[in-house]
Amino acid sequence: MHFKLIIAFVEDDKTDLVLDTARKSGAKGATVINNARGEGRKQSKTFFGLTLETQRDVLLFLVEEHLSRNILEKIAKAGEFDSKPGTGIAFKIDVEDAIGVMHQVAELTQELVDEI
Repeated sequence: MHFKLIIAFVEDDKTDLVLDTARKSGAKGATVINNARGEGRKQSKTFFGLTLETQRDVLLFLVEEHLSRNILEKIAKAGEFDSKPGTGIAFKIDVEDAIGVMHQVAELTQELVDEI
């Protein structure tokens, strides 16, 4: 079984929505890294040295490759990444190997067989 890693940088108030959307779309779980900070085309506004931007969370989803595009599209829509500038980004990368996911492989295999 082959996996993809979806990495999403999300406004912290949309984290739960994106997590729920990913799970409904086939993700089995996620790792959340809180309080990330990023900068886009425009520099962050500051007030006496304090950043005025909302905090971001980094969400990591290790998903089966056949499910990855659908999950990516659904979380992008839920997070409004393309409709509102600065709300977040998401992308996926290939995973060469993964350890600790064998308990999910049987479940994923059955789901994929049912879909096909």
